[in-house]
Parts: sequence; structure tokens; C-alpha cells
Amino acid sequence: MERIAHPLRSGHPFPLNRRARLKMGSPDDGVPLQDPPQAAQAPTPVAQAVTPSPQPPDSFWARIKRHKVVEWTLAYVAFGYALLHGVQMLRETFDWSFAVPRLTVFGLVLGVPIAVTLAWYHGHRARHRVSGPELSILIALLVVAGSVLWWVSRNSHERAAVSAKSSASPAAPFNPPPHSVAVLPFVNMSGDKEQDYFSDGLSEELLNSLSRINELQVAARTSSFYFKGEHADLATIAHKLNVAAVLEGSVRRSGNTIRVTAQLNSAVTGFHLWSQTYDRNLSDVLAMQTEIANAVSNTLKVKLLGDVAPRIEVGATRNPTAFDAYLRASKAYSAYESESDLQAAIAGYTDAVRLDPDYALAYADRSLAFLVFARDYAKAPAVRDTVNKAQADARKAIDLAPDLAEGHLALANIFAASVEFIAATQEYERALALEPGNARLLRNYGLFAVQMGHTDAGLAAAQRSVVLDPLNSYNHMNLGMSLLLARRYGEAIAAFTNAKALDPDDASVNAWLGSTYYFSGDLQKARAACERADEISKGFCLAIVYDKLGQHADAETMLAKFRASTGDSAGVSYALIYTEWGDTARALHWLETAMRRHDPYLAYVKKSQVFDPLRSEPRFQAIERELKFPQ
Repeated sequence: MERIAHPLRSGHPFPLNRRARLKMGSPDDGVPLQDPPQAAQAPTPVAQAVTPSPQPPDSFWARIKRHKVVEWTLAYVAFGYALLHGVQMLRETFDWSFAVPRLTVFGLVLGVPIAVTLAWYHGHRARHRVSGPELSILIALLVVAGSVLWWVSRNSHERAAVSAKSSASPAAPFNPPPHSVAVLPFVNMSGDKEQDYFSDGLSEELLNSLSRINELQVAARTSSFYFKGEHADLATIAHKLNVAAVLEGSVRRSGNTIRVTAQLNSAVTGFHLWSQTYDRNLSDVLAMQTEIANAVSNTLKVKLLGDVAPRIEVGATRNPTAFDAYLRASKAYSAYESESDLQAAIAGYTDAVRLDPDYALAYADRSLAFLVFARDYAKAPAVRDTVNKAQADARKAIDLAPDLAEGHLALANIFAASVEFIAATQEYERALALEPGNARLLRNYGLFAVQMGHTDAGLAAAQRSVVLDPLNSYNHMNLGMSLLLARRYGEAIAAFTNAKALDPDDASVNAWLGSTYYFSGDLQKARAACERADEISKGFCLAIVYDKLGQHADAETMLAKFRASTGDSAGVSYALIYTEWGDTARALHWLETAMRRHDPYLAYVKKSQVFDPLRSEPRFQAIERELKFPQ
């Protein structure tokens, strides 16, 4: 996001007024002074003493003219005109920021009272130095100079625009899929910011309800919620998400009673399509979700295959307290950044299943949270215990709701992490059959399928996840990893670059980008990218790149740093490094160590190009057989 600097503020003190002129005038005013008084003389018959009559006061306009305020102001306007167009021409020539002409205008506006004030107090003196014709000529020259600068600037700009237009391809018309929709986060109208979790959670539940209708294409949560608080117009949102319609609304909650206002707008025409207000008790939320889903489908003229209610209500609850606990947990899980955040999410899901022991969706999501905790935070021997809890929750979810895609996704992730690749494949495929429009499921399955050698199906799923959730950096990351394994390096670099643009703070993407440059043969770009990676990934990445560049001592140093931070848990990574170094014995040793530890990264063994030199080794072939990759 760009940050916009605050404009500069400055004040300009005005000079104090001069003292008033003498009534009889002054040399500066051009009025003669009276002669000094003479001694009284007797009157003569020839002439009488004449007393001068008082001068009438000058009009305001006369004083303006005498002080040459108009001339000074015109000169200042001409100067500003020339300066502004000169700055504009230089900005276009040297590609300066738009802030430069804006600050110039700001300064010129502030200078107007200064110029007028200086004219009033000093302008009348100009006649002693610059005549009226001379000043007119000066003003005319400034106007001409400004016009020339403007003409040059305009013509340069038009030539650049014509050149760009002729070289650029015509913009493609906006033509989103006709049955596509995005659900924006509903606005919390409860007057209590603490209720944001509820309005966000209810919006997500509506989104999930619509995504279970296979005939609809629904933008996923990360992309739809990307615009929260951005005040972006609907046309911009629709273009970025490539959807034909946008569902938005508001939520007002009072205890267990809610009022939901929903409206659907066409992103193509900009017209309002449908709206409705619902007053419901929390126990009736499921029925409301079904009503909204049916209304959206009918409005978009979707031909539904069967009743949508069973698909929307699968695994859900009618217990309002359990539903509220689930929404709190989901909010914590979607935004977690630390171990304590993840523990809070797990605690919220635990409350939900305690309040409703048949709440299958809460079991499935707690299973996913347990698995993330085991991967990122649990320490041995708690890792295995946490994975066992995750598996128990996934199986409970499936027992309660066999058609719940999230339950099969959770179990598939557990099997993949436990190196049970055939079982994982079966669960992923079952989940996809139930909910082919689930972006999270498509992302997880896509990379896994490519790792298993199902390259076409995996790439199709990974690419579909990007279509449904284009503003989610993880989708672009997984697509990049899939393309890297498929040895499509140019496309992988593009995917990683997109991920980096969406999340500049995620340094881990640089290691993947560096690895892709490495395999494409560009060692200098590989080194530059690896050096920008996070500390752990940097060690792995540079250990390979430095060795290929002939910096063997530096490569050994980076490997030592990597081992110091990961211990014996990164067996597959060590095997990759030693394979690239040409040390087959150590590479096989670390692969066998990874087998004993059930390292989930063994999924890379089948397709990674790094292991190609080992594939004829009997010990490597024994590892492949033991891993039992699906055919």
C-alpha cells in the first residue's frame, strides 16, 4: 500500500502597516509641501494672499493604481504560469513524482498574498526604475515563455501517449463469468466494534454457503475481505476479483436477535439486482443463509441441480451459543500471528463443540488448527500427540457429516503430513468431489497432486485456486511451487513475483524465487533473491547457490547456520543440498533419516529435479518403494 505524505504547512507573516501620511502630503505622494510661514505683512491693494484649497482624498482604486498592485499581480500570475508549466514539462521529461507540480501549485497559491502585499508597500517605487511600457513588455514575455513551455509539454505528452497507445494492446473488455459473485464483509451496525467478529463471521458463512453451490463461482474469503476498510467502489472490486456480481450488506445484533440487510449488485451494468432485510433469531441463521443463497442463485439465473439447503446446512449448528463461539474462533484462526492466537482459536472451537457435541464443522476446523499448531509450535513429543488430536477431530467431523468437504480436507492434510500419500490422495479427491469451488482445498490439493506426479490435475487445481482467490499470496506461492516442480521456470518466477507483490513482508518467497532462478541457470539472480530470504530459508538457499558459484567455504558456512537453526528435523533439505554438492552418500543418509522421522517433505522425493542424479541408486529406489507413492 502506498503511504501518502501529509502536505507541508507554512505560514507567512504580513508586514506591519506604515504610519499615516501627513494631511498636507509627502514627497512620496507627489504632493508639494506648504512654504514655511512668513512674517505677517500689511495687505496691499494690488494683490491679496491666496490660501491653497485642501486636496480631495484619493479613491481606493486610485491608490491601487498608484501602488501598481495590478501590474505586480499580473506579473506574479505570469511568473506562476510559466513556472508551473515548466515544472510540468520537467516532470514528464524526468519522470518526477506528481507531488512536485502539486507542491508548486501549493507554493504559488501561498505566494499570492505576499505578492499583493509587496506591491502595496513597494510597487509605487517601481516607477523610478521600470516604466509602464517596460513592465508591460516584461509581462508579455513571461506569458509568451509560459505558452511555449506549455506547448512543448503538451506536445511531448501527446507524442508519448500516442506512442504508448500504438505499442500497447487494446484493453480487454470486462467479461466475468456470468454466475460469479463476491461476498464483501457485511458492515457491523451494532454500535459496538467488539461485534466485528460476528458481522465478519456471518459474512464468511454466507460466502461458504454460496461456494457449496457448485453452479456458482464464488470469490474466496481472503480476496473478498481484502477490501475491508478500503472504501473501494464496486466496479474496482469486481474487476480485481473478476466477478459478475457483488453481495454486500449490514448486520445489526441485539442479544440473540439479528437484522441482516443484503443486496446484490451487477458488476457489469452497475445496477441494483436484489435486496432483502431479514429479522431473525440466531437459531434461524441457517434458514436465512439458505434463503439468501437461493435468492442470489435465482437472481443470477443459475440452474440449480437439487435443493441447496442440504449442502448449506451440512455440518452446521442451530445452537446460537455454539455458533457464536465458532465465529469467535474462526476470527482468531483467520488472523492468527502467534502461538497464543492459535491457542485462542483452538479454545474457541473447543467451546463450540462443548456447547454442541454434534457440530461437525467446528471439529473439522479445530482439526486444521491442531495440525498447524503441530507443524509450527509443538515440541517433541507433543507433536505426535497434537497430530493424533487433529486426526480424531477430522474423523469425528466425517462421522457426523460424511458429505462435509472440510472434514475430508482436514483428514487429507493429516495423511499427507504423516507420509500416507495414497490415503491423502483419496481424501483430497473425495473433498474435491463434494466442493470443487473451495479455494483452500484447491490450493492444498494442487501442490500435493504435482508432488505425487499428477502434474496436470495439480496445476489445474492450483491455477483454479488463484482464479477464485486472486489476492491471496499463498495461492500464488503454491502455484509457483507446483510450476517449479513441473520445471516450468518462467511461469514459476511470475507466480512467485505475484506472491511477493501481494505480501512484500513475506521473505520466505525469496528463497523459492532464488531456487527457481538457480534451476533456470541464472545464478546471479538466484544469489540476489536468496540473500533477501528469511534467515532459515537463506541458509538452505545460499548453501546451494554459493557452491555452484565456486564459493565452497561460504556454502559450508551457510549449511552450518541452517543446521544450527533446524537440527535434525530438516533431513530432506540436507539431502537436497548434498545432492547438489555431488555428495551422494550423505544425501542418501539424510533421506533415510527423514524416513525414520516421517518428514512430510518426503513428498518432494518423487518429482524434485534435485534428486534426478540419485534415481538409479538402489538405496534411493528402496526409499521410493517404501513411500508408496500413488500411481
